Formats: sequence, structure tokens, C-alpha cells
Amino acid sequence: MKRSEFDFYLPPELIAQEPPARRGLSRMMVVDKITGKVADRVFREITEFLQENDVIVLNDVKVIPARLKGEKKGTGGKVEVLLLKEKGANVWEVLAKGRKLKEGSGIIFPGEVKGYVVQDLGARKLVRFETPLPLRKILDEVGEIPLPPYIKKPTDRSFKKYQTVYARKEGAIAAPTAGFHFTEGILRQLREKGVNIAFLTLYVGAGTFLPIKAENIEEHSMEEEYFEVSEDASRIINRSKEKGGRVVAVGTTVVRTLETVAKNGKVYPVQGKTSIFIIPGYKFKIVDVLLTNFHLPSSTPLLLACAFAGREIILNAYREAVKKRYRFYSFGDAMLII
Repeated sequence: MKRSEFDFYLPPELIAQEPPARRGLSRMMVVDKITGKVADRVFREITEFLQENDVIVLNDVKVIPARLKGEKKGTGGKVEVLLLKEKGANVWEVLAKGRKLKEGSGIIFPGEVKGYVVQDLGARKLVRFETPLPLRKILDEVGEIPLPPYIKKPTDRSFKKYQTVYARKEGAIAAPTAGFHFTEGILRQLREKGVNIAFLTLYVGAGTFLPIKAENIEEHSMEEEYFEVSEDASRIINRSKEKGGRVVAVGTTVVRTLETVAKNGKVYPVQGKTSIFIIPGYKFKIVDVLLTNFHLPSSTPLLLACAFAGREIILNAYREAVKKRYRFYSFGDAMLII
């Protein structure tokens, strides 16, 4: 399969630059994965499409303030780093922006934090931080939430809304954005209807920002991301399936985690890493319904959606979404594929 087969025209102004005024009021396109028919709804109406014994699976990861801005020691040049992985005591692998950052370069950050490049890996560096306290403990003071690069003029509201209402396990550098639409009230209505809710954790990493560069999409590889599926989550999901309920995955991170741990129609408690890359032709093991946002052309989340419902059905729905001026990507509108 060619990357160009998953391209479509997306007017730049449709990429949402800020969150909606209130969660739950985004538009929601409902797509029938069998017939391809679409319906235009509002997200808070999702309760109409779910039924007793269905189980909604949510990624409860919380985004950390992983972007640090400073200046190069000696020159004052601007430096920006994005924390990726903690490799040792106050040693991190980072994505770095700055001129002539090489081994031995020093970086001065706010809050009496200093960094030294101990290994040059190209765009990525290993940086040792000197801090008054362990870096994780002072990130709220010296870092900021790493909004996606296509958010051109972030506001205070953008930073505050770049978390789900159920985020609790710190460690991600990007949010599971399909969950942005939920409010505590909507979750309560679903429970009252008899819909079960299960939480898993996938620590979203830098792979979220990486485009597919290879023309043959099979040549693309996903970066490993750490996940946790608890016994409690497995029990809730399996019990729902046994009672005839559907597994409703909220976001592509949930899909990739569930499909990694599923076997023989059941989910098992596992901790580990996954680099699963789901593309058309993949046979789904456990997920029945997908709630996702509208994604960028030729992106890995778009390919996953195409694998779930079929390339033509999804691309036709996307063309309809462009025509009807749906909002795309992290702060955009929702698509429910049933």
C-alpha cells in the first residue's frame, strides 16, 4: 500500500487551533462501518449509540510538562527540549531544538536547572540535568505541557484543556485526544445506562508526532510505548463481552493496547511495550466500536481507522467532513465508528 492512497485535501483552517468552549459540545460524525452511511450529531448524544453491557475503554494517562525552554550556555541562543525517556538519574533522552548543540554543550533553564549534552544522537540528545530536586518533582515549575506543533498560538485554555477529565497516571508527552470530549456528566449518564467503563494506560510518546515518510506504508515502524492493562480492566472488559456487550475503544492508543493484549476474544492483564502498527488488512481481535477524532492525511491514526472500517468508507466520510467544515485533530470534532 502506498502512503498517497491515504491522502486527502485538508484545508489548513480546519485544523482546530483551540479547544471548544465546553467539553461534550463538539460535533460527532457517526459512521456505519458496514454501509458507510454517516450521521451528523453532537458528542453528548453518544449515550444514544451505546447500550447496556457495552464497555467503554479509556486511556487514563496524564501528560507531563515535558517541554523545557532555555538558552545555550555561553551564547544565549534559544534552546527547546522535549523530554522523551528517563534513561537514568536525571538523565533524559530528549528531542532538542537549538543551534550547534553537541556533546558538552550546556543549557540553562529556569528554576536553577542546568543541562549538559552527554551524547549527541542527531535530533535527539542525551541530557544530564543538574537540579535542586529530581527533575520530575519540579517539572510543574520549569516545564510546560507540550502542545502539538500545529497549534500555532496556544492560549492558557489550550494548556489547561490538553488533558482528559479522567487523566491520572503521569508520564505521557501527548494526550489521548479522543477522550477530550468526555465530561464527568457524560460518563455518569453512561454508567446509569448500564455501560461499563474500564481504564488502561498507554504512555503516549514521540511516535504521535512522527509522520509516515516511506511511500510504502509497510516500511514505517512505530516507536515502542509502555502500557499497563490491569486485572480489574481485563475483568470488566471480558465480563462485558460475555454478556453480549461491545468493546468501545476511545482513541487509537486504546485500540493498539487492546489489540496487543487480546487473545481468543479476551483481554489479559499485561504490562509491557507495544509497537503495533495497524493498517488495512489487519484482523481485529477485540475492538467492536471506535471513537476517534479526525486525523491528518496519511497519518498512522488515519490508517488505523481505515483498517477498522475500510479505506473507502473512511475517506468518503473524511471528504464529507471537509465539506461540512468539521474540525480536525486534537482539539477537533469526534467520529464514532459503529
